[in-house]
Amino acid sequence: MTQSAVSQHVRSLETSLGVDLFIRRPRGLSLTDDGRKLLPQVGSALETLTAATRAFETVPTENVLTIASSVSVAQWIISPHLPEFTRSHPEIRLRFLSTIWPDDFHTIRADIEIPFGSQKQVGRDAVMLEPNGLIALKSPNIEGTIETLPLIESVGTSDGWKTWGAVVGGNPKPEIFADTYGAALHLAVHGNGVALVSKILAQHAIQTGQLMLAHAATAPCKEGYYLRVNEANATAKQFRDWLLEKINIGSD
Repeated sequence: MTQSAVSQHVRSLETSLGVDLFIRRPRGLSLTDDGRKLLPQVGSALETLTAATRAFETVPTENVLTIASSVSVAQWIISPHLPEFTRSHPEIRLRFLSTIWPDDFHTIRADIEIPFGSQKQVGRDAVMLEPNGLIALKSPNIEGTIETLPLIESVGTSDGWKTWGAVVGGNPKPEIFADTYGAALHLAVHGNGVALVSKILAQHAIQTGQLMLAHAATAPCKEGYYLRVNEANATAKQFRDWLLEKINIGSD
């Protein structure tokens, strides 16, 4: 905008507010008391607008591999092994998108997708990640059993402690509820009780001694984690093969 256009806008604003915002001097401007009163709110509003527009900044696409998964998968399956992949492939940049349910994947476009749900929900082009099933885990730092410790339930799934009771026996009643398996794992790591979680998600926590089995049984689960990739993307297939290798090694 030209200087004259800015001056006209300022005059219009002063007329609308009914006050002078600037003291006009031969060699410049200074704020009036009313101008100083308005400045903090205007500054805050501009900062909010700036922050909002950053969400629309163009994300680089060259050598960027987009991975859509739940935070639980990113934290407990991918992240522990990722330094190895990034060291071997420094030319590849990674972008993670957080999703949870199969419907979330309909609104995004990713090179690699790891949805959670049933085979019917995720589609036939997705392959289930193994091992599947639910296992009971607790911190090695606490004493007790499933019968004596608080039980942690991951809500929003078809199977849980009720399924465990039907298969293994007993009448387990959860006392702590989390909305993801990852959160349930985190609670168990910190000694809050016994978490019933997806077997594949718990591999790293068990291998590193953060958690141990509270019972030897595995309960069935109607849902699981699935993997599908953009077959036209060679980098995506490369990441898929690497991830499956890491998962298979962990399940040995």
